[in-house]
Amino acid sequence: MNIKRNEQVAMITGANAGIGLELTRKLLAEDWQVVALNRSDFPAEDVGLQQAIQKGRLRIYKTADLADYASLKRSLEAIKRTEQRIDILFNNAGGSFPALRYSGQGREQHYELMTVVPYIILMEVKELIKQSALKTVINTSSSALKFTKEFSIEILERPKTFRKLLGPYATSKLALSLWTQAIGPQLAKEDIKIRSVDPGGNNTLRKGKESGLPLLVKPLMKLFFSPPTSGADKLYEGALGKHSNETGVFVQKGKVVALKYISQARDVLERVQAIYEDEFLAIE
Repeated sequence: MNIKRNEQVAMITGANAGIGLELTRKLLAEDWQVVALNRSDFPAEDVGLQQAIQKGRLRIYKTADLADYASLKRSLEAIKRTEQRIDILFNNAGGSFPALRYSGQGREQHYELMTVVPYIILMEVKELIKQSALKTVINTSSSALKFTKEFSIEILERPKTFRKLLGPYATSKLALSLWTQAIGPQLAKEDIKIRSVDPGGNNTLRKGKESGLPLLVKPLMKLFFSPPTSGADKLYEGALGKHSNETGVFVQKGKVVALKYISQARDVLERVQAIYEDEFLAIE
C-alpha cells in the first residue's frame, strides 16, 4: 500500500450508507484516502466509489457486526497491520432499533454499538492516530440526547422501558458525548483532539431496513429532514472547521453546547474503559 505524503487519511465506521456514505464521497472528492469499517458493501453502481476502491484510495475492512467483539477485533487487527496512519477517525456507525435488543455481551444494543464500540475502536487505532498530522477523533452524536429524562449506567446497560428514538438511542448518544468530554484532557496529553458532533436531522431512511423511528417521525423525515449530505457536511465541519482546536466538546449547529448529566461523565468513561480492558482485550 502506498500512501502519498500529501494525502490525508480518514477512517469512517458505517461508511457504506447514509451520512457515512456521503462523508466518504466528500472526502474522496477532496483527495483524501478513506479507510472504511463496514458491515455491508458500497453501492456497486457508484462508479466513483468503485474506481476509488480499485485505486486503493478507498480501503474496506468488513465486520459481521460492530457489536460482535470477535469479528470487530479481527477487522481492527487487519487495519493495524495494514494502515500507516489515521488523520481523522469518524466514529459514525449507528442506528435506531425498533425494539429492545441486547448484544452478545448482554448489554442493550444501542449502548453497545454507539457508546462502547466507538471507545474500543478509538483505543485500538490510537497509535495510528498518533502517527498522523491532524490527530482528530469525531464521534457522531445526536440532538436526541437532550430528551433524556433519566440517566445512569444501569439504565444504559439494561433499560427499564423502551421508547423509539427518545429512549435507549438518546441515552446512548448522551453517554457517547459524556465520555468524549471526560476523555478530552487525557487524550490532549498525546496531542489528540476529540469532539462529539450532532449531524442534525437527516433523511436516512432505507427501503427494506427496519427503522427505530416513531411512526409519526417517518413522514416528517421524508418531507422536512435534510439529505445525508447535510449531516456529512456537519461532521466534516466538526472535524476541520472553527472548533478544530477544541477538545472534549459537543458541537451542535456550529456551536459548543453544554451537556446534561455532566457529573456522570467520568463514570461513563470508567465503565467503557473497564469493558474494553476486561472483555475486548481478553479475546484471543
